[in-house]
Amino acid sequence: MPITRDSLLTLEAYARIRKSSKAEAIAHRRLRSVRLGEHMTLQFEDERTIRRQIQEMLHIEKIFEEEGIQSEIDAYAPLVPDGSNWKATMLIEYPDPHERKRELARLIGVEDRMFVEVEGHGRVYAIADEDLDRENDEKTSSVHFVRFEFSPAQREAVRAGAGVKIGCDHTHYPAHLAIAAETLASLAGDLR
Repeated sequence: MPITRDSLLTLEAYARIRKSSKAEAIAHRRLRSVRLGEHMTLQFEDERTIRRQIQEMLHIEKIFEEEGIQSEIDAYAPLVPDGSNWKATMLIEYPDPHERKRELARLIGVEDRMFVEVEGHGRVYAIADEDLDRENDEKTSSVHFVRFEFSPAQREAVRAGAGVKIGCDHTHYPAHLAIAAETLASLAGDLR
């Protein structure tokens, strides 16, 4: 269901269910997250995760006027997969600030080296940061937005239960793993 102003809860209605629905929202987010190596997590978005994000932003910022609500929808709605793809927030996490600075400098271009590999098909590389460039000559960002666009045959294979691996072939962050069955089942639901 598309996220529209009318499909969102009012601030009051959201405030009533915010705490009671938090555990379920966290569990759903966890189900759709893939940890790749020690320092990278891909959080695959869907209508539920993005709807929650918009409701949280409206709640935190106390936004109730039409223009502000539409602005939040416009900012986040593009992150909802549209049937032919998976969309994810990619987080690069180094707790130590000195290590983080050094590694983000070494990982320039990492977002373009992310891939998904459907069993029996070639790799699909990420299309990264379509909204704005998140790196410069000195470093990459610790947050990227990536999209994996699938062919009809790949979508059909995933929906039929094919195994899927996710990986990165950046020189300084080689990683490759099979997506867990329960996560893959949730992600398969994004494809038509």
